[in-house]
Amino acid sequence: MNKPKNAIVLLFDSLNRHMLGGYGGREFKTPNFDRFAQRAVRFTNHYTGALPCMPARHDILCGAWDFLWKAWGSIEIWEDPIPYALSKAGVVSQLISDHPHLFETGGENYHADFSAWDYQRGHEGDAWKTAADPSWAGAPMFGRKNMPYDRSRGWFRGENDFPGPRTMQSAAQWLWDNAGKHDRFFLFVDEFDPHEPFDTPEEYARLYDADWTGPHLIWPPYAKDGVAEGTITSAQGRQIRAQYGSKLTFIDHWFGRILDMLDEKKLWDDTVIYLCTDHGHYLGEKDIWGKPAVPAYQTIAHIPMMVAAPGQKPRQCEALTTSVDIFASLADQFGVTGHFRQRIHGRSIWPLLEGSAASIRDYVLSGVWGREVHYIDTKAKYARAPVDGNAPLP
Repeated sequence: MNKPKNAIVLLFDSLNRHMLGGYGGREFKTPNFDRFAQRAVRFTNHYTGALPCMPARHDILCGAWDFLWKAWGSIEIWEDPIPYALSKAGVVSQLISDHPHLFETGGENYHADFSAWDYQRGHEGDAWKTAADPSWAGAPMFGRKNMPYDRSRGWFRGENDFPGPRTMQSAAQWLWDNAGKHDRFFLFVDEFDPHEPFDTPEEYARLYDADWTGPHLIWPPYAKDGVAEGTITSAQGRQIRAQYGSKLTFIDHWFGRILDMLDEKKLWDDTVIYLCTDHGHYLGEKDIWGKPAVPAYQTIAHIPMMVAAPGQKPRQCEALTTSVDIFASLADQFGVTGHFRQRIHGRSIWPLLEGSAASIRDYVLSGVWGREVHYIDTKAKYARAPVDGNAPLP
């Protein structure tokens, strides 16, 4: 099988698998994620590796589980991320993102080896503005101190000023400007939504909790037993969950711009497209909220991956996969599977797509903040925490 000439990775942060229509979710509207699913191979046993945000990106861009030796950090100068390998093979690469951690201490070098990169400003902790627009009244923050978002938010005058829509529009524009201009390309769209703050224009914010009064609760607490211990009330919990749903539907709407461009440029014919996430987000499952220090239950660890590739019929694939496998699959597709300076833990999914294998791995290792390790196979999950709760694993 001749592999497609181009690749696109669409990474949405904190995308809950069980809330997507393509995986049976019915709670919130996700018409464009569902539209993509109708073209894609849906992987039903896809799990996190390293997490949260930056470790997960290290998985995808370097193909190596860095939680085995660090909790959060940069691409090291002795590692070969996939855009570096692709540049040596003559593949043009582009990063488009509104993810603030990529440009903070601890996120160094993730953008450096792309042919070009585009950062859309103003999300969450992005130090974008020094003076706030007083038209933004703010929202309850559940113990957080002032966030840079509070200085940025008032400068979003309309729906298309939010970082997520700007990122989706930028990606669609890049495809319009570049499709057909390069022999081969790799586009990496790192979209921070539906990560908190779950802030959307009012027409979205009222979609799933229309009776709520007062400021919308866009900053979820990070808590276990949140309602039981009185961190939030049941009504506040419903509002937080509804605001996540609003953000999910909001970014789904703008994701449609990219799908429209894929249609316009007929890129489905020569491009493989991965739709994935770094991890899920607890929204009251087991009365857990956010991403607190709890074992990686299914809500956060069992994540979506859908792959649309030329010649592939939409279907389910039950093989066990994880985030480092995206790196290995890109390397396989573009023929850059030679020596990498880092040890590679990924396995290419191409044998699954081509039908030459029913599985590519026997187990997945997952690590949260370098705090605990999970072993996952097709039958069970085993979690091992540090002996004293804080010390590194032996």
